Amino acid sequence: MKYTKIREIVLGKALDPLKSETRHSLALVAFLAWVGLGADGLSSSAYGPEETFRALGEHAHLGLYLAIATAATVFIIALAYNQVIELFPTGGGGYRVASHLVGPHLGLVAGCALILDYVLTIAISVAAGVEALFSLLPLGFHPYKLWAEAFFIGVLIILNLRGLKEAIRVLLPIFLGFVITHFALIVYGIFAHASYLPELVPVTLDETRALATDIGWIGLAGMLLLAYSQGGGTYTGLEAVSNNVNILAEPRVRTGKITMVYMALSLAFTASGIILLYLLWDAKPVEGQTLNATTFKAIIDSFGLGAWTSNLMLVIVLAFEAGLLFVAANTGFLGGPSVLSNMAADSWVPHKFRYLSTRLVTQNGILVMGIAALAILFWTGGKVTVLVVLYSVSVFLTFAISLFGLVVYWLTHKQQKYWLRRLLLSLTGFLICAAILSILLVEKFAQGGWAAALIIAAMSCLCLYIRNHYHETKRAIHSVDQVFANQPFGRHTGAVEPDPQAQTAVFIVGSSRGGGLHALLWVQRMFPGHFKNFIFVNARTVDSHAYGGEGAMEQMRAEANATLKYFVDFCHSHNMASAAYLGFGTDVVDEVTKLCEAISQEYPNAIFFTSKLVFEQDNWFTRLLHNQAALAIQRRLHFESLQMVILPMKV
Repeated sequence: MKYTKIREIVLGKALDPLKSETRHSLALVAFLAWVGLGADGLSSSAYGPEETFRALGEHAHLGLYLAIATAATVFIIALAYNQVIELFPTGGGGYRVASHLVGPHLGLVAGCALILDYVLTIAISVAAGVEALFSLLPLGFHPYKLWAEAFFIGVLIILNLRGLKEAIRVLLPIFLGFVITHFALIVYGIFAHASYLPELVPVTLDETRALATDIGWIGLAGMLLLAYSQGGGTYTGLEAVSNNVNILAEPRVRTGKITMVYMALSLAFTASGIILLYLLWDAKPVEGQTLNATTFKAIIDSFGLGAWTSNLMLVIVLAFEAGLLFVAANTGFLGGPSVLSNMAADSWVPHKFRYLSTRLVTQNGILVMGIAALAILFWTGGKVTVLVVLYSVSVFLTFAISLFGLVVYWLTHKQQKYWLRRLLLSLTGFLICAAILSILLVEKFAQGGWAAALIIAAMSCLCLYIRNHYHETKRAIHSVDQVFANQPFGRHTGAVEPDPQAQTAVFIVGSSRGGGLHALLWVQRMFPGHFKNFIFVNARTVDSHAYGGEGAMEQMRAEANATLKYFVDFCHSHNMASAAYLGFGTDVVDEVTKLCEAISQEYPNAIFFTSKLVFEQDNWFTRLLHNQAALAIQRRLHFESLQMVILPMKV
């Protein structure tokens, strides 16, 4: 069986990005966006509230403050990120906010933190899900947990390579099962012990005063902030919506805001509700079990259904909880490639991260996120406690930078309506996130905070190197364009039609006019008078920005036609027969090859030419940053017995 057939079976048939119905069939309505992006926050209720509650130690009653603070923070961040959706309706989230409102270098830090955040979303969700599943198995199976995690990541990679909606359709029943079971248990658990609520408040106040007398109010506040920060991963799903506005159904801003409402309500209810259950049902740690498991077991046992039925119900609830963690890992495969794509547009990472596969997903980003998650899992041994620290640092760093960007924006846009209200909202969110980040770095530096800081710093340095290389290359190409910018047009007017039987030079050109003229003049100098027809071919890559941005496809088509018209007009002005061909696709090599094969049928005496950048110091890293399209096209055309010459263009 051929590779292409196997690929089609695994990933599905190729999609046409130029069909208007394709985009509509892929775009997410608010409900599906809530499933695809909101599972991250909801799933953190499997470990976030527990980490928060455990950090209180013997002062469990202070959890009432954390339940209220969790719900309040969710809505503060959600409302603040609604502003991000309004200001950046094409997506990009925290990275775009920092880059445009604060500066490119702080945007780089936010972008690197976001990438780490989404890698950890995959790693911690899969690790926690496998932990939940393996808790039902004998200890002899536990050495195989890492390999099970690798298997589940592989499955998620394939699902996402097939397409966003296909992944969500598979995971939807798990998501809904979690929402239904946990909503029912939280509501019943609170109402069943509602009689304890009146005494919970005075007991909490008494404990607060007693503790403040012992350690002081500042010490008390610090303890609460540290405990609260342990559940920091709870909020990362809110960032995912603003990152992926470009995949939402029209009108995108409205869909994004509705999705944010769904997420804020469900997240605030679940996270704060579970903390409240711990208090009302007097949850105590049991070895080998999570607090969720012991609390839900106590609630289910109160139904009086018998031991066998109660155990079965508990297994179902925990199975949905584990399943949702795998659904949450999918958020990393949505948000991470989106951030990489936005950073690629700004040349921080290789440009190939903007490219789409035949299924119109950012394939390179999906693969990188999956491999990176596997690397972190094997490095940490899949330990959730270590992953939570890394996760929380990256989450709150991103939030702090993004909200600071919004503060700067509203301070400089006081003429806009409700600016003061929005400024205070953004400022409140920034102060909360900055305080939590500071405490995390100080208190958890040795437990993994150093690793998060080191990874983000190393990624930032690498991105700086990549961007400097791209800028140097762009400057060199611009200098070539300048050399040919003043190339005079001839005096001839009117079109000159090509003769299909004449000798034909076909030039594969890109967006650089200098590169195209360099190839044209080189051929005329080396083969004077030999070629009678001069054909120009341009195949534009439909990448994540061209496909996701409103009107971007039309703009790309107009720019490509303008470039081709320039070459054709230049030839006509010198009384040279000329024509142009334009194509669009997700793979430039495939599209150019198709165009060249069609041209060879019309012009049998054609020889193909293109330019290729040649660097003085060429190495594997340089080849990684620049696609090798010219060599790939030449190889394909030679297999079709078509002659192609690559002209070196030194930069």
